[in-house]
Amino acid sequence: MEIQLQELIEQIKKDGVEAAESQAEAILTAAKDEAQKIISAAKAEAEKLIADAKAENEKTVKSGEDALRQAGRNLLISFRESVTKELKAILGESVSSVYSSDALAGLIVNLVEGFKNNAGAEDITVVLNSEDLKKIEDTVLSGLKAKMLSGVTLKANDNFDGGFRIAVNDGGAYYDYSKDAVTDMLSNYLSPKIAALMKEAE
Repeated sequence: MEIQLQELIEQIKKDGVEAAESQAEAILTAAKDEAQKIISAAKAEAEKLIADAKAENEKTVKSGEDALRQAGRNLLISFRESVTKELKAILGESVSSVYSSDALAGLIVNLVEGFKNNAGAEDITVVLNSEDLKKIEDTVLSGLKAKMLSGVTLKANDNFDGGFRIAVNDGGAYYDYSKDAVTDMLSNYLSPKIAALMKEAE
């Protein structure tokens, strides 16, 4: 009886140890699985954070590059506008200089001759501001007389600063050689050439 009791105790101990070992092994396996899940989730989260940071960095770099490009374009446009404005001012001064010299009378006489001979104009009116007309009227009239050009009328109009305008055949055709008109014409002609030169320099 004592032996059976001893065996029973041994069996209970053995079963208890095996059960504990089995339970411990199950707990360890579950803990390993849980740890693996945590590691995988942490790894996935870290990869996502890195990818997001990389995307944000690329976005920031691209945004910075775009801003630099735009700033460069704005600077170039501003520079072109400044050069065009300066060019127009220089042309305006040059045209004013020519129009305020004795050459103005000769220019008018030559243009009138061209209209008479090449365009067959019968009636020509030359319009100048009153100050210019007063200064060059005698010279223009003597020049027209010397070239035997008749049918020409000189008129004063103070609606423009310098230069002159020509009306042909009783206002049938009108040609503007005022300071502003000639400056604009020259500026429009030269601006594309300047823009092309600046484009080559980019």
